[in-house]
Amino acid sequence: MSWDATTDAMDAEDGQVREPPTVLIPVRVLEGQTIPEPLVDFLAPAKIVVLGYHVLPDQTPTEQGSMQFEDRAQEAVDAIAEAFRDAGRDIETRVVFTHNRDQTVERVAEEVGATAMLLPNPTGEVEDVLVAVRGKIDVARLVDLVAALLADDDGQVTLWGVKGGGYDAESAVQRADATLEQRGFDPARITVETSDSETPIYDIVARTAEFDVVVMGEGGPPVLSALFGDDAERVAEGAAAPVLVVRDLPEPAEEAADDEQVSEDDTATEPTDSGGPVSGDDRPDESTE
Repeated sequence: MSWDATTDAMDAEDGQVREPPTVLIPVRVLEGQTIPEPLVDFLAPAKIVVLGYHVLPDQTPTEQGSMQFEDRAQEAVDAIAEAFRDAGRDIETRVVFTHNRDQTVERVAEEVGATAMLLPNPTGEVEDVLVAVRGKIDVARLVDLVAALLADDDGQVTLWGVKGGGYDAESAVQRADATLEQRGFDPARITVETSDSETPIYDIVARTAEFDVVVMGEGGPPVLSALFGDDAERVAEGAAAPVLVVRDLPEPAEEAADDEQVSEDDTATEPTDSGGPVSGDDRPDESTE
């Protein structure tokens, strides 16, 4: 569920984060994609799920892809997991071979209850974080994630209200600012600004060059298409910093739906924690949600 945060209460009891974050990290596992060490440290307060995926040609059965590439893919995912283990974090890993990346990422995000998904671009030390506030998104979840990840840090946070479509960006960022301060942030660490935008997704991506990490709300399918979708792949590749996309809470009807279904386009390993490799057993094909 998404809503206009300027009209919803954002208070957490005693100023504490309401929702310990779970971050899903989709990784193109056979293309050498890795997680920079500073980003491992930045994400340390969150529960991490690494999803190693490989998109197969339409004519290649997923079972064949699993048989051919699973050992190599699992080795690559385990190498990423090791960095988080070295930082003292437990981590869950999954390996998936699929014909539909977007559907796979969204399905796994639902299964693990992900607060946010990460586009893991290169970065140095995380000192400046941009929080883009736009449209009808769950600003409270944005604040929860930032508060959890930066609680024991001294990084700077810029709350950027993106105006458009009659959205009261000024009120939204002011309330986000007040909530961060309530949760123990030094006001000197927070900058508040607003600006007009007719193309917010592209403008947010353009500003990634100014910051070490960007946090933004999902705000519906267009964001996922821009960050993970085939049609706008060049947008994701143009981002100069890691982007954390905070997911909308599901509608009640969606929560009641069977979230155990696996797309007929997927072959997935069973999830594992930091204990080591998973089995190569495939999940049974089921109908797409």
